[in-house]
Amino acid sequence: MTATHGLTPAETAALTRRVTLLSVATAAVLVTVKIAAWLASGSVALLASTADSGLDLVASLITFFAVRYAAAPPDAEHRFGHGKAEAFSSLVQAGLVFASAALIAREAVADFVKPHPLQAQEWAMGVMVASTALTAVLIVAQTRVLKQASSVAVSGDRAHYMTDLASNLIALGGIGISAWLGLNGVDAAAALAIVAILLWGAISVFREASSQLMDRELPDEQRARIVALMTEDRRLTDVHQLRTRASGPYVHIQMHVDLDPELTLETAHQVIVAAENRVLGAFPSADIIIHADPRGRAEPHGGAFAEIHPAKV
Repeated sequence: MTATHGLTPAETAALTRRVTLLSVATAAVLVTVKIAAWLASGSVALLASTADSGLDLVASLITFFAVRYAAAPPDAEHRFGHGKAEAFSSLVQAGLVFASAALIAREAVADFVKPHPLQAQEWAMGVMVASTALTAVLIVAQTRVLKQASSVAVSGDRAHYMTDLASNLIALGGIGISAWLGLNGVDAAAALAIVAILLWGAISVFREASSQLMDRELPDEQRARIVALMTEDRRLTDVHQLRTRASGPYVHIQMHVDLDPELTLETAHQVIVAAENRVLGAFPSADIIIHADPRGRAEPHGGAFAEIHPAKV
């Protein structure tokens, strides 16, 4: 996920702040009502869903602070900004989900070995219906924000709530079948299904966060867009050693370009500034570094970072 939706860092920060505040509030409500319902019913599936929501609350709080720190401007100690705070927060979220899945699996297995009848099933099912509705509303809000402004932290938080929505539906089914048919093992089976969903969601969040921390290149279509914007001016004839990476709400772009060696320094500067502004029009949150080479006269330079894969620009 990259911050390339045409918004400035300030606009991106405003959107992510609002949706993370909504996330924290939703998680707090869900945890409160689910704890009450679990204590009343004793459902292990509801316990699993409650633990999932508890982790969502912790993850939402982490995201709440991470997106604010990530949006902070560069300083003397962090010249590239603080964007990777979002990726770090996502890794913490993934770790919490893995731990939760292990604990829920243990409870589910224990319930299989020694099943117990559920209590206050109607209350538990009512809570799950309300929780499902609240979660769905939050996911819609997060999806709308992500369509406007990319954020690996908000994306990870949304993944949590997607698994929470699935776990709510599974828990609801498990409680209903156990209550109506008296099959207590179904409740534990539902908890194990929730564990599987949690693990899948955690792996997805981990992969996305790792891509940012390892400075993975932007998608090929975005790289091609950068080259096309740079070369709109025919005096700038080639882009090479293009390197890109995402960092929270920002992207960093570095490249070498070929210019007519007969251009004056002032004209060459004007050509590069105009090209940079074209790229900024499409990538407002970009930090761009451009090195000019005299066409046909440049000596090999750049050290180890000059070595690029032949399939790349």
